[in-house]
Amino acid sequence: MIDWRNKKVLVAGLGRTGVSMLAFLTQAGADVAAYDAQPDEKTRQSVSGCYQVDIHTGELAAVLGQHQYDVLALSPGISQRHEAIVTFKRGGGVVLGDMAILADLLTDSDSKIIAITGSNGKTTTTSLVGFLCAQCGLDTVVAGNIGQPVLEAYMERAGKAADVWVLELSSFQLETTPCLNASAATVLNVSEDHLDRYDDLLDYAHSKDRVFRGQAIQVLNADDVFCRAMLRHDRSVKWFSLQQVTDFWLNKGVLCAGNKPLLDYDVLSLQGTHNAANVLAAFALCEAIGLPRLQLLQHVHTFKGLPHRVEKVAEVNGVVFIDDSKGTNVGATCAALQGLDKPIVLIAGGQGKGQDFTPLRLALRDKARAVLLIGVDAHQLGTTLAETTYPVEYCDDLPQATKRAFALAHPGDIVLLSPACASYDMFKGYVHRSEVFIASVQQLQGGAV
Repeated sequence: MIDWRNKKVLVAGLGRTGVSMLAFLTQAGADVAAYDAQPDEKTRQSVSGCYQVDIHTGELAAVLGQHQYDVLALSPGISQRHEAIVTFKRGGGVVLGDMAILADLLTDSDSKIIAITGSNGKTTTTSLVGFLCAQCGLDTVVAGNIGQPVLEAYMERAGKAADVWVLELSSFQLETTPCLNASAATVLNVSEDHLDRYDDLLDYAHSKDRVFRGQAIQVLNADDVFCRAMLRHDRSVKWFSLQQVTDFWLNKGVLCAGNKPLLDYDVLSLQGTHNAANVLAAFALCEAIGLPRLQLLQHVHTFKGLPHRVEKVAEVNGVVFIDDSKGTNVGATCAALQGLDKPIVLIAGGQGKGQDFTPLRLALRDKARAVLLIGVDAHQLGTTLAETTYPVEYCDDLPQATKRAFALAHPGDIVLLSPACASYDMFKGYVHRSEVFIASVQQLQGGAV
């Protein structure tokens, strides 16, 4: 384990993850300073008051150049490709993130780690795996990109070991994790996301592949070409699929293990066939750490799913409204569209993050009643959907789009908010976007006859 005493560390980024690293490293005896390009006054006062460390601002290159730091503890929002960080590493500096610190802390423990990443479905899968582990009697920690930073969770336990850590990891977190050495790990899928940070889709896939460093049992999506390419031939592997016979697969609406039926997917509360893949992956991960199949089947029925992820909001005059505000990239929206079997009025748009919107054309074909677009990149998305057989309209805001969607929908149709884009151009985040959508639907309910 790393001895942090007297190591000179700069924590870069003062979001929740950065503050958790600051708290842990201070407690561990490191000589810590903090950096944020433009911290707000509330953050500055809170950090200064709690940890009594120097807070540097401005250009990162200047801060790193003026002080001789041993380690740069990097928050996920800051790319290692920043020129100042590249220079720091060339000079012998160590760059790591909170997942790398946790992996080091757990090196000599008996705790298992289940690591989950992917472009889409990772939060649902992480939540389901954590739920199943806990229901099967394991002392379970669910943390990471899903919400609570891992070091915050670690410190809350005050040295008490967990049976299993179920971790959701973003590609950004994996960049600063040399070797997590999980017990079982999965990349659920790879589709276009964060291409404003990566060179291309292959570069992005490489960042996801880091989750398998170590000796993890691999859980791989047989339907995804990038995931198939991540196979390590010296490892135990469990495959899942919606299209073919594998270790875990979907056969005409029935979840199966090889040739053995497990349960009908329709009995679960999760919406859409894309969530069947998440359940199959969850089964594979749980069995990989030794949980008995009979218990998994017993408990999966009671999992309710996640808010803002293909979640039914209401039905108004026969039109069903579904909130998928967490669908912040093209792959997520395509998955939501493919998983629903009724005509759809789609509300989409926001910050496109450099994505190629072309896959939406195929996903919308023969399904779309209409598409309504909002946000800063609405016209870019609309250009992609030009010359389609369904109407594409632009709206000033989400309430207007919701009202217009209701007017265009027929009884039996679905109005789906699945933006394929980030939300920060118009909202505080995807949760705020969802709240505005739900409030708009409630207004429609009030006026419906």
